[in-house]
Amino acid sequence: MPTKNKIKLKGGEFILKESFSDEIFTPEDFSEEQLMMRETIIDFMDREIWPDKMKYEEKNYDLTVQAMKKIGELGLLGVSLEEKYGGMGMDFVSTMLAVDYVSGVSGSLATAYGAHTGIAILPIYLFGNEDQKQKYLPKLASGEWFGSYCLTEPTAGSDANSGKTKAELSDDGKYYKINGQKMWISNAGFANLFIVFARIEDDKNITAFIVPNEANNGIKLGEEEKKLGIHSSSTRQVFFTDTIVPTENLLGERNGGFKIAMNALNVGRIKLGAGNLDGQRRSISISTEYANNRVQFKQPISSFGAIKEKLASMATSCYAGESACYRAASDVQSKIDEYEASGLTKQESELKGVEEFAVECSILKVAISEDMQMCADEGVQIFGGMGFSAEAPIESAWRDARIGRIYEGTNEINRMLIIGMILKKAMKGELDIMSAYQNIIESKSQETIENSDQLNDEITLVENMKKVFLLLLGKSFEKFGPEIDKNQQVLLCLSDLAIETYISESTLKRTLKNIKRTSAIDQEHQISMSKLYIYEAAKIIEKKSRDIINSVIDYDNQENIYSSISKKLSYTKNPNIFELKTHIADKIISENKYCF
Repeated sequence: MPTKNKIKLKGGEFILKESFSDEIFTPEDFSEEQLMMRETIIDFMDREIWPDKMKYEEKNYDLTVQAMKKIGELGLLGVSLEEKYGGMGMDFVSTMLAVDYVSGVSGSLATAYGAHTGIAILPIYLFGNEDQKQKYLPKLASGEWFGSYCLTEPTAGSDANSGKTKAELSDDGKYYKINGQKMWISNAGFANLFIVFARIEDDKNITAFIVPNEANNGIKLGEEEKKLGIHSSSTRQVFFTDTIVPTENLLGERNGGFKIAMNALNVGRIKLGAGNLDGQRRSISISTEYANNRVQFKQPISSFGAIKEKLASMATSCYAGESACYRAASDVQSKIDEYEASGLTKQESELKGVEEFAVECSILKVAISEDMQMCADEGVQIFGGMGFSAEAPIESAWRDARIGRIYEGTNEINRMLIIGMILKKAMKGELDIMSAYQNIIESKSQETIENSDQLNDEITLVENMKKVFLLLLGKSFEKFGPEIDKNQQVLLCLSDLAIETYISESTLKRTLKNIKRTSAIDQEHQISMSKLYIYEAAKIIEKKSRDIINSVIDYDNQENIYSSISKKLSYTKNPNIFELKTHIADKIISENKYCF
């Protein structure tokens, strides 16, 4: 067996190298402080928010504001901010943990919390000067003020840098006048401060400004939007007419707004992943409770295989998402620590740390938002007709989940970004994709660094998933070259290969690590979930690979390459999938909740 690699992988490098399971952070590695914080948040959400869950469907924006103030009193609005700015000064993993457990009860509250602590606060914290931080962050951290992020415009959605809002410098150089329209602005109805993106003259890029929501300064709000879900999340248009903004409120550098927006979105993406985890846990738990209590044909419906199938899939997706999310969060924190040790400021280190793992941030955003949608949808199906009633708690979860695939860049945009960022890293020499591709073409193999009596097939499969991705990425680039970015359907398929590979490896390594610290018997259900997830991921990869092969490979060579890939994704002993699903579901049913 090769010597284990003790070097932390760089962002995107998971596709090239294998990590030893001991180096993967898992939820079972939470510190005592983090466990206490988790219990505090769960207790608060169960006591203060869950009893009012149905009221959040009544467009009760005041309820959201009051809940946010209570969250501020717990210190959770400033988890990641340094204490000198009114924050708790906690690390990146703790920040993700807070987002995770605050966001599970109500999509409306999750949106308000995510917008405020993420894309409203972070631009000031990461790009603001010291005066700006001292002036605004303590108010935002305490809940005295709430923030909002004004980027999207009627003609500027995914193409964020194309906004038409203008900022004109006064003749005396003391202030800017901002004119323009923003839309789909979360927290707009109760925001005290806006982060506004506008273009100065004919600049190539937009610029960011801190704009307090002051009376008689040309700021007008549209009506609350009528939305499919997140009904008590304030979402409005914001109009700026000759709004005066002092020059000292320019955030970062002129022309630097697009950079600020993209970095805020990177953080927002991994936070959105974390913010969709507890919603899954709660959907699983309420669905299990309903299935245990609902009797048909003289037995609880939880005893039927069709229901067990759903519960097992829901739990497995949640376990996998947890595994990947906290792995990535810890990797980001390790990189932050590395940059700080080199002499960079905390803010510079956090910026570069998150940027380093931007590929993983997009993977998490896509995968977990889609798993949340699946989980809520299966929950509605378990509830049956009652699930279609607005009186059932799963109904709002289904509607609220839908926005996750649109926030922070649509999942389609993020899928294409995943491949674009991997290729960009390769072009810059940060990822040696070409050598890895050549090794696969020349059939050079590398022995895996771990083995397991319970999961040896899965270990081999995950390593082969990487080879399949690299092979097809290389073949796609050979066909399209720099024009590959114009072949979006190929990019979408390639990204699914990368997503399934990262989530599969994270799930596998979490389970392997926990087997070592306890035993295979103690981890029997986690082993089943790992087997199930990787089996289904391999099937997705095999199907997407066929689609790519049919698009980029000459007809005469298609079957040979597909046959090679099919062999790489095959088992020495095929798992009994129905047995795995029953095993997983029986545990959840006996506990009457998600219990992993």
